[in-house]
Amino acid sequence: MSSGSFFAASTKDSTISSALRSISFSLSAIQTPLDIMLGIRKVWVSERASNLKLGRPIFHRDDLKKLAKFWEKLPDKKVHCTLCSWRCVIASGKVGVCHARKNEDGELYSLVYGSIVSWMDDPIEKKPFYHFWPGSKAFSIAAPGCNFKCLHCQNWTISQASVGEVSYEDITPEQAIEMTKRYNCKGIAHTYTEPTIWTEYAIDVGKLAHREGLYNVYVSNGYITLEALQELRPYLDGANVDVKAFTDAFYRKICGVAGIRPVLDTCEWMVEHGIHLEVTYLVIPHENDSAEEIRKFCKWVVEKLGPEVPTHFSRFYPHYKMTDCDATPVRTLERALEIAKEEGIHYVYIGNVPGHAGDNTYCPKCGELLIERYGFDVVQYRLKDHRCPKCHAEINIVGEYTLAD
Repeated sequence: MSSGSFFAASTKDSTISSALRSISFSLSAIQTPLDIMLGIRKVWVSERASNLKLGRPIFHRDDLKKLAKFWEKLPDKKVHCTLCSWRCVIASGKVGVCHARKNEDGELYSLVYGSIVSWMDDPIEKKPFYHFWPGSKAFSIAAPGCNFKCLHCQNWTISQASVGEVSYEDITPEQAIEMTKRYNCKGIAHTYTEPTIWTEYAIDVGKLAHREGLYNVYVSNGYITLEALQELRPYLDGANVDVKAFTDAFYRKICGVAGIRPVLDTCEWMVEHGIHLEVTYLVIPHENDSAEEIRKFCKWVVEKLGPEVPTHFSRFYPHYKMTDCDATPVRTLERALEIAKEEGIHYVYIGNVPGHAGDNTYCPKCGELLIERYGFDVVQYRLKDHRCPKCHAEINIVGEYTLAD
């Protein structure tokens, strides 16, 4: 954006607006200071109907109303949703915990199919994916809503909102693919909020993405059911799953769900079925930062996922309902990295500390620097055919390095 104002249109915004005319939108992109801090572009749109004012909610077109998958009929027009591990029983006229699925007269509908509240052409490293198409851009999209109620959510303005409470635009899977290609992205990332809530859309996007040679990935809390994951699997190339702690108590207190087991099951299932997985552990002072808990987490990674699974320890900054907490001391993250290496994890990272040596990739065999990063940028990429240039050990990398444009 212009240095003079957060609301001045940039050259890139002008290009975006021009490009989107070909898919029947007029667009005005606005970045608030919070959006800039989080690296998220929120998009407010006005349709051709001039009676809708900029910034007000734009409701679904009839052609995008979507009968949901993953549910069963129950007596008295109730339904049993089987998409996530809440497994909500929903009465007629009511919505599930995620506020994204509604029982209408005994049938379950998705309220967020293609309802995009935020998007950005992000570096894949921001997700974070460090071993998946390094250097590439991902067309990153989100729907409003989430099946968690995390007290520290950095994207709470959209994750804790319902469709009628935020501005958004309905974008078909075909349009999402068109936008992905326009901005020279290698694939689509379902991120910012919880992608499980619009898995029907992610499946349809993934089908088209694969036809175009694009990847389709999730950044998820891992609370999806295994039966839903089974149907998603052919169209999901990778996932970064937030393992938010390693105790049920944390999940109950901070996330508002019953426990951690469904998250662990999801991770283990993904590895077993060949989905590229990276895991992120956000280290929060006095909540999940004990050496004992981190060591248990690392043992689980090695024993159940394998030492090759990239593991990210990210720095917490105060957000939402946890603004009275301190940011994570860097030394705590460094100790987590040491524990992970002691337990045998090959690729361990310190996140949200730009310029730290723990953000780089090193050869697990000889220690050679392989990928140097600063923030979300790849500064140096030294792999040759996915191998260490010094000892020629094979490195767990999916896809080819893409030089940023």
